[in-house]
Amino acid sequence: MEERIIQVEEKVPAKMLIPLSIQHMFAMFGASVLVPFLFGISPAIVLLMNGVGTLLFIFITKGKAPAYLGSSFAFLSPALLVISKYGYEYALGGFVVLGIAGMCVALIVRQCGTDWIDIVLPTAAMGPVVALIGLELAGNAASTAGLLDGKVDPKNVIVFLVTLGVAVFGQILFRGFLSVIPILIAIIAGYVAAGACGLLDFTQVREAAFLALPNFTSPKFNFEAIMTIFPALLLVTSEHIGHQIVTGKIVGRNLLKDPGLHRSLFADFFSTTVSGCLGSVPTTTYGENIGVMAVTKVYSVQVIGGAAVLSICCSFLGKLAALISTIPGPVIGGISFLLYGMIGTSGLRMLVDNHVDYSKSRNLTLTSVVFVVGLSGIALKLGNVELTGMVLACVVAMALSLVFYILDKLKLTNDQ
Repeated sequence: MEERIIQVEEKVPAKMLIPLSIQHMFAMFGASVLVPFLFGISPAIVLLMNGVGTLLFIFITKGKAPAYLGSSFAFLSPALLVISKYGYEYALGGFVVLGIAGMCVALIVRQCGTDWIDIVLPTAAMGPVVALIGLELAGNAASTAGLLDGKVDPKNVIVFLVTLGVAVFGQILFRGFLSVIPILIAIIAGYVAAGACGLLDFTQVREAAFLALPNFTSPKFNFEAIMTIFPALLLVTSEHIGHQIVTGKIVGRNLLKDPGLHRSLFADFFSTTVSGCLGSVPTTTYGENIGVMAVTKVYSVQVIGGAAVLSICCSFLGKLAALISTIPGPVIGGISFLLYGMIGTSGLRMLVDNHVDYSKSRNLTLTSVVFVVGLSGIALKLGNVELTGMVLACVVAMALSLVFYILDKLKLTNDQ
């Protein structure tokens, strides 16, 4: 029997909506709250603005682009530099200016359209770029699970295997409603296993207040601080295009055309601008939640919106947020193993579905170079921003594809 797919605009019954929304919130929680911890601020304001940003994204894209907006890692290096030199308020100023610049880019895209993407990122290049979104994070999943430590704790291995095992076999064996919440079930199973292994610490839960208001902070502006953060615009734009393409492939729709790249890009940067104005970190579409959609075949924006509302509630419920934060690394790592792999597979699926002809030298070259650049670990520094992994591979792919296009126009290529 063909697996049931819940499409983007479909409504979900309440009895399904709550667990499906919780599943999405758990998927993003670990990575999203890590950024405020690194910046030395309370995660409450970040949970609030992630939820608000996601709801704004859904509204601006007319409910046609399922995406959860979580804390962006693209800003870590320049933002930490600004924070150490000027303070967090000046980093917020950089976030606001970058968000405004990103909205201007979205308006330019609206005027120019998206046909240029097929030229600078043909399928032979875009497929591996999308795959790299997941593949380059594989090491992070293993590190989060504690599997890359000098001395690996057997307890971490047990919890990791329980979580991953339930997620993998649940995807194949679960039926009915259970088949759409395998990630949530795997997290619960991993959490129980972590408790049995003595890895849970409820100190933060006991110390947390039941109700707490997020800490709002106003941005301050400094030219040098702004210019330190500004080059991250390229990273976020490239990441957004990749995420929208892979999401479109998963849901079976061209999201670059409808609702349009200009709308989703504007919504992404508008969320970052609002977040910066109120004291939170920049937001971006989240690969973890894309992975959840790929696994569950549930694409409803209603579910994404439900997760956003839960995130907002968590920002005011101190004990609940603290309880969720007790989910240990091996559980998050186990889930991430599957989710990141699903994203990687989506990129490879693009190559298969579009029948990329590798007898042509250009296609073989593009795919080969993109994979090697993305997985080699090499980096390109632009001021205080470092381009590496998927983003650097995307830049190289665009440059190489553009050169090939020009050579085609000059009739110098040998595979026409």
